[in-house]
Amino acid sequence: MERKLRVTVWNENVHERELAEVRAIYPDGIHGCIRQFLEAKGDMEVTCVTLDMPQQGITEELLANTDVLIWWSHARQEEITEQTSGLVKKHVLMGMGLIALHSAHYSRIMRELLGTGMTLHWRHDDFEKLWCVAPSHPIAKGIPACIEIPGEEMYGEYFDIPRPDDVVFIGSFSRGEVFRSGCTFERGYGKIFFFQPGHETCPTYHMPAVQDIIANAVRWAAPVNRLSKPLENCEETGLQRGDF
Repeated sequence: MERKLRVTVWNENVHERELAEVRAIYPDGIHGCIRQFLEAKGDMEVTCVTLDMPQQGITEELLANTDVLIWWSHARQEEITEQTSGLVKKHVLMGMGLIALHSAHYSRIMRELLGTGMTLHWRHDDFEKLWCVAPSHPIAKGIPACIEIPGEEMYGEYFDIPRPDDVVFIGSFSRGEVFRSGCTFERGYGKIFFFQPGHETCPTYHMPAVQDIIANAVRWAAPVNRLSKPLENCEETGLQRGDF
């Protein structure tokens, strides 16, 4: 029998503990919600870790046994240590998939992997239409042309990111703003997907279409070729530093 995809969901788990309105929407945390709907797909096994765990929840052993890491962060972005970020970056470059959700665009990990400021325009409480602009992309499989999200935080251009490999979704908002809401990148051997919807005070992750997008993204980001050691060691290919 084919092995299930090994997914790790990392969440700050700060808003859920501190804000009753968020806890009412996600009583088991955002990570718990994501684990529940991904495991229901049948082809994934999910581990959840949070910021308050030892080593911020991130260890070498955990990442070595993770096919795709899902990352949700917001209030404690600057508390992520160099060690944590470095471990994630190393494993992405070796082939582990990474899905950055909502405000994780500004995580230390995304800034280091993509190399730009990752800044954008934003405001609270809006209505979003999420348009699928790459319907043949694997992440768009089975996704309707437009998803209406009745409550979501507005993210607007300019979004300071490097040129994406693909823009799969574009969001539009009530005051005319638009945003590259679903973008893919490749770094080293790893695939990265940034997905904008998912503000903590909105029940976005309970929407079936959003759940399908995240599940599709996990399958897309799963490693095709994965190194057992960092590429800088050159042992996987037999190359030496002088060959570059």
